[in-house]
Amino acid sequence: MTISNYNFPTVIKYGAGAISLLPGILQDEGVKRPLIVTDRGLAKLPPTEKTRKLLEDAGLAVAVFSEIWGNPLVSQATAGGKVAREHKADAIIALGGGAALDVAKCVAVLLHHDGDLLEYEAFLKNPKPIDKDIPYIVAIPTTAGTGSEVGRSAVVSDDASHQKKIIFSGRLLAKRVLLDPELTVGLPPEVTAATGLDALTHCVESYLHASVHPMCDGIALEGVRIIAKHLPRAVEFAKKIKAGDASVLTNAEHIEARGMMLNAAMMGAVAFQKDLGVTHSCAHALSTVCDLHHGLANGIMIPYAMRFNSDVSNDKLAILAEVAGAKEKSAKGFIDWLVAFNTSLGIPKSLKEVGVKPEHIDPLIEAANADFCHQFNPKPVRPEDFRALFEEAIR
Repeated sequence: MTISNYNFPTVIKYGAGAISLLPGILQDEGVKRPLIVTDRGLAKLPPTEKTRKLLEDAGLAVAVFSEIWGNPLVSQATAGGKVAREHKADAIIALGGGAALDVAKCVAVLLHHDGDLLEYEAFLKNPKPIDKDIPYIVAIPTTAGTGSEVGRSAVVSDDASHQKKIIFSGRLLAKRVLLDPELTVGLPPEVTAATGLDALTHCVESYLHASVHPMCDGIALEGVRIIAKHLPRAVEFAKKIKAGDASVLTNAEHIEARGMMLNAAMMGAVAFQKDLGVTHSCAHALSTVCDLHHGLANGIMIPYAMRFNSDVSNDKLAILAEVAGAKEKSAKGFIDWLVAFNTSLGIPKSLKEVGVKPEHIDPLIEAANADFCHQFNPKPVRPEDFRALFEEAIR
């Protein structure tokens, strides 16, 4: 695959083998002491070792911080900031899924900014400014979901309350993004599906947002088209690998599907500059209260959320139905397509299937209502609406 170059505005290198460009990028910037920020699981796998070896072979003094697991926490970012300062890092290599990428941005803030990370939280009345040096950030996603590699924000949870907190600054945009599908071919089918549905939810909710932003709308619709075509293929290839067919790892169609999903995830993140909606507030609550994987939570909730929105978003849902290739080009057709799409990917229909219980509903309502995303939903969402959504989804 030829490596392509995008500028949007971040410089993005896309193609199989793009990771090999990393040493030259850092050397051109005069970087000498990069810190790789990744998660515990990925730290033991080939992508991290390959990245570390590339940098060491180029003569760079590289260190690794990998104490990240589950939904990212402020304490993880704080620990990473300490390692970055001790290493005297002059670049952050954010390697992994959304959790690692978000923590990496927080580590970049904490390298030269004093105090507690939450003093810089975007929704404080008077947050501390992110106004000191930010190290050179290279983002290398190994999942196709959050699109955090092209985002200006990081989402981390408060250790005590588990509420999602946003660290936001245009200075957190990565200087370079490497989209290398070869780093994602080993993802299991369940993770492939869940992260892909996170990307789909970003595209759908941003498109439904009422604000005027034709560029984001176009990107969101193309993202939906790509996901509808390529996510099932990526999941099927992942199932073959799980069944023992290692030849699929280098299959050209597999590489293409993984690559296009990386593009779609990035597009979803660009599109949701318009903001998101009720699905994400439900998903954030499910992560907070039940520690449910964010993408899986979005995947389960989006059909219920779109049914809730259908009375005010009928025309846009019909357009989404056409873009996705639904049989019926209507709001109902799109919701039916979502249900069938989820089933084909192995996503549960009910929250009950993933361990959510009736006694969770009250804390879920509280957490969802406190979340900021539903404020941008096409129609208002009241606590009683969250109750109805969760009760319907748990049956």
